[in-house]
Amino acid sequence: MSIRVIVLCLIVTGLSIYAWKDWFKSLCGLICMMAFIQHEDMPSNVFGIQGLNAWNILFLMILLSWMNSRGRQHLKWDMPRNISMLLLMYFGVIVTGVFRAILDRNHIEAYSIGSLISEELINTIKWVLPGILLFDGCRTRRQMVMALSSLLLVYVMISVQVIKRVPLKSAIQTGGSGLQKMRLRQCRRIGYSAPDLSAMLAGASWGMLASLPLARSKRFWTVILAAAGVIVLGQALTGGRAGYAAWGATGLTLCLLKWRKYLILAPVVIILLPILFPGAAERMSFGFGKTDVTGQAMIDDYEVTSGRSVIWPFVLEKIAESPWVGYGRLAMNRTGLTGQLASDLKESFPHPHSMYFETLLDNGILGSLPILVFWVIILVISARLFRHDNRLYSATGGLALTLMAAQLFAGVGAQHFYPRESNFGAWTAMFLALRVYVEERRAQVTLVAQPVWGTPAAMPPRPVASAHVEEVAWQ
Repeated sequence: MSIRVIVLCLIVTGLSIYAWKDWFKSLCGLICMMAFIQHEDMPSNVFGIQGLNAWNILFLMILLSWMNSRGRQHLKWDMPRNISMLLLMYFGVIVTGVFRAILDRNHIEAYSIGSLISEELINTIKWVLPGILLFDGCRTRRQMVMALSSLLLVYVMISVQVIKRVPLKSAIQTGGSGLQKMRLRQCRRIGYSAPDLSAMLAGASWGMLASLPLARSKRFWTVILAAAGVIVLGQALTGGRAGYAAWGATGLTLCLLKWRKYLILAPVVIILLPILFPGAAERMSFGFGKTDVTGQAMIDDYEVTSGRSVIWPFVLEKIAESPWVGYGRLAMNRTGLTGQLASDLKESFPHPHSMYFETLLDNGILGSLPILVFWVIILVISARLFRHDNRLYSATGGLALTLMAAQLFAGVGAQHFYPRESNFGAWTAMFLALRVYVEERRAQVTLVAQPVWGTPAAMPPRPVASAHVEEVAWQ
């Protein structure tokens, strides 16, 4: 047993024991573990038992402690009813899709029913549960700041791993396909694919900047700006083009919503980035400037989209055959489309490489509707919070907005609406934004309920960031 594994076991044991004293702090520790959960040195199971790994063991202890302490802490489930219903419908779509795959396992016969349930159902819904626990237990400003810090720390630690493994020359030198193969290989050793890492970090750097209002001292400002720079460098080293585009689109969105005075810097950024990161710029322009047999300049659609422009017509044709209900989970494989494309193109395409096409193919219009409505509602809530004058509201909404927007922008060419390790941060930030949204509404009701004269009415518990504590510095 290596020293790293021993240290991991000690951390998990310590957090598991501490969870029975304060499950919320142990949950923040669990969130930090997401930076290493898929690392090549992380044990995937204990005693060869599927699903029995360090992260799951710690989460189980936290879940049991949360269930045991809810009554003692007098926690009341106060998620808005419409959002709760949409979330249940979201889960219902996932369950239905997996159930359909179990009934029709054509082309996935080697995928056992047990593995199908474990990977596509349990390990899908699992990534949402920590966010739900945060929503239920995050009731003070200190807890909110702790949760935000833990989530942002995950992206910093992931970026540090990328910087450590991927040579800096891949961002500042040009080198064609050889450098990209190296990027892909090194990112896989961290545990995430290069496109996923690029999409994750695309929103994280802007989310880090959105948290600046919480830092009242110059020391914290310096730390946050340095952390944002580390994340940007980490993303540049991944070579994920969809993530690069998502980074730019997310930053533009934030400027249009609130940071309008920084729009003047956009041309400067566009000029400086290719100078600072010529390797990343070359990766972004891959497929452009090609010449045909006559010597004329052309754009190679296949290289620009990494084959997506070729497979998408087949995906759309398959969607059109069952537009309302789709085919269920893993439809790309179960309909035989993956095999057909492998035979015709000699390449593997196990999913549509578009989160929008994937949900339409799997769930059809009817199943995709609650999924899209849920994301839109949380996106609007996050944008509204980001524009708020309250510092904590703005930081929380900004983080949720940036992580969600990056996923949605990068989702044109990859990603998933299904909860996964790669979008765990976005899901967690969603529920933190929901908590702040609920507390904001409660604060408004409190102000309205105060009597004009006479004995003050009984006041409900102080909201996460009420007006008289908003100016408190980051603790």
